[in-house]
Amino acid sequence: MASQFSGVLQLTDLDDFITPSQECIKPVKVEKKRGASVAKIQIEDDGSYFQVNQDGGKQKLEKAKITLNDCLACSGCITSAESVLITQQSHEELFKVLRENKAKETEQMLVVVSLSPQSRASIAARYGLSSSEAGRRLTSFFKGLGVHHVFDTSYSRTFSLLESQREFVERFQRKEQDKKSLPMLTSACPGWICYAEKTHGEFILPYISTTRSPQQMMGSLVKGYFAEQQGLTPQQIYHVAVMPCPDKKLEASRPDFYLNKPETREVDCVLTSGEVLKMLEEEKVSLSDVQPAPLDTMFSNVNGDEFLSHAGSASGGYLHHVFTNAAKQLLGEEVKELTYKTLRNKDFQEVTLEKDGVVVLCFASTYGFRNIQNLVQKLKRGKSPYHFVEVMACPSGCLNGGGQIKALPGENQKELLQKVEELYKADLPQAPEDDTRVAELYQSWLHSVGEERARELLHTQYHAVEKMTNGLGMKW
Repeated sequence: MASQFSGVLQLTDLDDFITPSQECIKPVKVEKKRGASVAKIQIEDDGSYFQVNQDGGKQKLEKAKITLNDCLACSGCITSAESVLITQQSHEELFKVLRENKAKETEQMLVVVSLSPQSRASIAARYGLSSSEAGRRLTSFFKGLGVHHVFDTSYSRTFSLLESQREFVERFQRKEQDKKSLPMLTSACPGWICYAEKTHGEFILPYISTTRSPQQMMGSLVKGYFAEQQGLTPQQIYHVAVMPCPDKKLEASRPDFYLNKPETREVDCVLTSGEVLKMLEEEKVSLSDVQPAPLDTMFSNVNGDEFLSHAGSASGGYLHHVFTNAAKQLLGEEVKELTYKTLRNKDFQEVTLEKDGVVVLCFASTYGFRNIQNLVQKLKRGKSPYHFVEVMACPSGCLNGGGQIKALPGENQKELLQKVEELYKADLPQAPEDDTRVAELYQSWLHSVGEERARELLHTQYHAVEKMTNGLGMKW
């Protein structure tokens, strides 16, 4: 049966998965009988599973259905087209909503696209454009299809960075009373979060930041404040996020980000950079030929017709901003430039601050599951020296996400990644504290809803998932 998931979601050439599997592990249900001898499992050429008893008798086993909630983030089903069963998370679904809108005279959905800067840089690299130029042309392309607003998730990332700064200071101040307040581990990467919940559970979850990712911050803004401003209910808005990673589809599907009363998700659909390229190709449009449009400024981090970014890593700059803010708020130190020390490999780097010869802040960035597993083992042995760790599942971080546009035949993937990074870094940085529009929204919206509701809109929670074992003895 053909997959309903977008065909552009193929396995990447990364070699840093949690498991070596290139397909989703498909568990089978085995009825256990007390006292029965151990049976063998036989797999037929058509993929069917049979239990072979000691007397030679065979019993066909029922395959269990897998949803994103069962996922291990093993990079099998999430980054390939074979097994993911969520049909709503595709560019075909966006086209469907836009077609239905055109067929209606009334009761149309208001369609909002939130575009990540990493995706913008990836698409810009394919077409030989600057990141801002690609953003203006993508705005024009989406609006030509019938999208009403195109926002920039650098804006919602400002909220994420500010909340991360506040959360770290609070954790640091109670570190003597709460031994699991530090190190604070970032939470913007859903592949890492899924792994943490389903592999290390209650041990690791207290360390993880509760601050929402930029995608889900934008979900709060669009289905909350923006809906109110437009005089609409949340379910009257169809919110699409364009992201560098197919795991963001998993994040959008979490029950924590489902609004029970209006019965709608905060982010209805997540498209990868590659899926947007597929949309352009299906519409027979070259982005280079699209006339640029003015940028939406309500939820966009822009200066005129240019996008603004954040200093630090291309995965959001969490380490940079939390470190500089903590140095100032907690220690009275003004850090102008961070010095990164590479440890095991380029994906494991460390930043420290010393006072009187003593290390008072020790931060790290840990990318890729090999490094993540080493970090977790250090935590379990009580050997981690860190106060804060920026954690990302993909080697090289978000710019190298599984949903980014791949190199053309004859094009070197590493050179392409370097080009994407250069385009991303070309956007002028703005400190989160200097964004006056975000500060105004804190006052006008978040203060008006109360402290408890504001926390709910900007933070989330995690859940340990009990491991189960299938008939092959494999855990998920």
